[in-house]
Amino acid sequence: MWELVKAGGWLMLPLVLCSIFTVAITVERFIRLKKTMILPKALLLNQTQNADVVMQQLQQDKVLQSSTLGRIFTAGYQSKNKNEQYARAQMETTASQEIGYLEKNINFLGTLSAVAPLLGLLGTVLGIIESFLVIDLGTNSNPTLMIPGISKALITTAAGMFIAIPALFAYRYFQRLVQEYVAELEQQSTLFHAALFYQNSTAEEQDIRKAG
Repeated sequence: MWELVKAGGWLMLPLVLCSIFTVAITVERFIRLKKTMILPKALLLNQTQNADVVMQQLQQDKVLQSSTLGRIFTAGYQSKNKNEQYARAQMETTASQEIGYLEKNINFLGTLSAVAPLLGLLGTVLGIIESFLVIDLGTNSNPTLMIPGISKALITTAAGMFIAIPALFAYRYFQRLVQEYVAELEQQSTLFHAALFYQNSTAEEQDIRKAG
């Protein structure tokens, strides 16, 4: 492997850096984008769980508090004593920050998938130019001298493609995953906001009618 890196020339250095960044970002995003850290089941609103039950579980579990959905719910619940619009604004602000964390470095991964093959192609072009310069057309130089130079020049293209293909797969996968998370976060935030304000007000109205 080291022999191939040396044979590829100085452009192999940025390609090696691209490969390191690709592996590091992919591993970090796999760990960070676990569903249990974004949308824990204990916080998902459904027919059996209302906002009060969810908040009781949230306040008792620090792991749930550190989750993405937990921070959004906390922002809305802490603002419930104020008006509805203020609580919605707080939840939207927190959600936008959390989505930014989810999307962190994913675009850079897409950039790496585009830059790596271009660096490889640049290395090949420069290698071919050097091979042509070896041949002095004014003398009896042998054209076969170009062959080793061209074979070395192709190493950078192969390395660039080797980096770009998995980087592109990872970029598309994480992009789709974040989109799914964002859609579910929006749905759960809307349900929580409605449960926090409308369900409670409806229950109070029913109690008043029964008392009357």
